[in-house]
Amino acid sequence: MTHRITLFHSIDPRGGKVGGVETHVRLMLSRHPDNVSVLLVGIDERGDLEIGKPVQIDFEGRRIDFLPVVHIPGETMHAAAKRITESVTLRFTLGIMRHLLTIRRLSAGETASTEIERFEQAIPARLLGHPVVQLVHNEETKGDKMDSLLGRHFWLHRLSEKIGLALATRVVGVNPNIIARYEREMPRVARKSEFMTVSVDTERFPAAPFPSSDVFRVVFAGRLDAFKDPPLMFETLRRLHAKLDGKLEFHYVGTSDPHRDKEFAAIEPFTIRHGFQTGDGVSAIMRNCHSGILTSYFEGMPCYLLETLSSGRPMGAIRLPQYDPLIETGVSGFLVERPEDREAAAEAMANSFARLAADIAAGRLAPKTIRAKVTPYSVAVQMPKLFERHIALGRAGAPLRQPVAARPVNSRSH
Repeated sequence: MTHRITLFHSIDPRGGKVGGVETHVRLMLSRHPDNVSVLLVGIDERGDLEIGKPVQIDFEGRRIDFLPVVHIPGETMHAAAKRITESVTLRFTLGIMRHLLTIRRLSAGETASTEIERFEQAIPARLLGHPVVQLVHNEETKGDKMDSLLGRHFWLHRLSEKIGLALATRVVGVNPNIIARYEREMPRVARKSEFMTVSVDTERFPAAPFPSSDVFRVVFAGRLDAFKDPPLMFETLRRLHAKLDGKLEFHYVGTSDPHRDKEFAAIEPFTIRHGFQTGDGVSAIMRNCHSGILTSYFEGMPCYLLETLSSGRPMGAIRLPQYDPLIETGVSGFLVERPEDREAAAEAMANSFARLAADIAAGRLAPKTIRAKVTPYSVAVQMPKLFERHIALGRAGAPLRQPVAARPVNSRSH
């Protein structure tokens, strides 16, 4: 029996959108078991596909069905929307609704389920008639530092959350704080929720000895969204550069423009911008660096954090509770409580990084010990559990509907 999983996410599997959610979706595409077939409902970045027409594509050696429901160029997707009408999420959701009958036909299987990563797609996901798994990747609250659109319309996010959680068959929160909030505020939601972090591909991100260079290299991979607090990150690195007598490089992997924060100008001379990279490319860059950095106001469970530790590299971070099991002082990095004063925060981070650099140079940190921190979060451990949830939900819901044979889709390799 083959189980059909339909994934809704605003991504082109052939494209360059990066982030923790995108990493999770790509793992779903590349690591699904043989008794599962996957339909990705997504976005055409290139403009070379017919909207609403399914194609088969090769993705990292696996065959998946891909249905683009809207065309949005890659450069548009990387920029934060300023108006609701520019929102990628809104345009994608409207595209789903326009092609819902096609999606419903293609999503059918002997057993079937749907997974969504954003609350906004809950209603069309439910209309497919299959159990819905809602992944919750962030725990933002009103007043948090966010890119302008979400910050101005936070009430709309909360409404979408309420609808999404109510319609979901199963809710998976990527850090325990998310589940704790549901237990406090939404007991009904808590009863159908569970904690499971995003997964890390430990094969793709193997541990390696620290580079022998006397230039300390700090890496960050991902989008430079407002909630990541890029100004604090950049100011920390500026101060660290001075403390290390100029022997510092900052390696940025991602497609955001760091110039939108004025603090970047001071560190631009010692910044190497790598742009978009495949997973293998990110892995190689991480192994050529000494440490990662995180200064976020809030997070789910960053894939970048897990990948950095899997590579045997410590992380220096502003503390969030979900980091505690992973980042241990003297073993896998350091955590700094966020002071109210930004200058104090940057100085505390820079001092801690200087000590970390000295510890690495003295051989006091071991890449294999750092990597061991993420073993429970590996793809091999966690992804089978998630696919098992989907299959079990599909079997439980199977008597409620009659399976309809999905028509074959056009085959195309990319």
